Amino acid sequence: MLWKFKSSSLLKEFELNQNPVIVVVNKFDEQSADDFRNKFSMAQSTGQKVIPVVIDSYGGQVYSLMSMIATIRSSPIPVATIAEGKAMSCGAVLLTCGAEGMRFMDPDATVMIHDVASGQYGKNEEVKASAAETDRLNKKIFQIMARNCGKPDDYFLKEIHERGHADWFLESEECKNIGLVNHVRVPTFNVNINVSIDFE
Repeated sequence: MLWKFKSSSLLKEFELNQNPVIVVVNKFDEQSADDFRNKFSMAQSTGQKVIPVVIDSYGGQVYSLMSMIATIRSSPIPVATIAEGKAMSCGAVLLTCGAEGMRFMDPDATVMIHDVASGQYGKNEEVKASAAETDRLNKKIFQIMARNCGKPDDYFLKEIHERGHADWFLESEECKNIGLVNHVRVPTFNVNINVSIDFE
């Protein structure tokens, strides 16, 4: 994602107290969720009107994803999501969490959607409990995706089931057609620095 600075010709030089914040997500773990929250906090003092979240990820931990979604939901600044390279698993879900009309995808990027995996080992009752929790999370994240895309709550659950629960890979135009993204392009982040001279 490109930055473009444009300053008033009335300014000889300038220095920003804090640069605008662009959040880049490559992983979904506790550390990345903490970094995500911290960058959103930083964005509150920059004066920017949107927080771009650039996603290039194979996925990761679902609970960390849920933490990031909570951060987006509580943000007073609208969020734009941009898929560059790949938005897989948790990355695909996060991609749908951009504000309406502000979800972007590079024409050559790839999205992959699949069921939540638990990978739990242990005693029989522990495995049962883990399976129940995995099923709960699966329904929750697919419901979030469906609502973000203006689809019925069970839309993605049915699509995955019809594909035999195999990984579902999508190209950019497919993503636009089903509402995962609004634009097949990477936006430019414009930073305009102006001088206003008034008389009273």
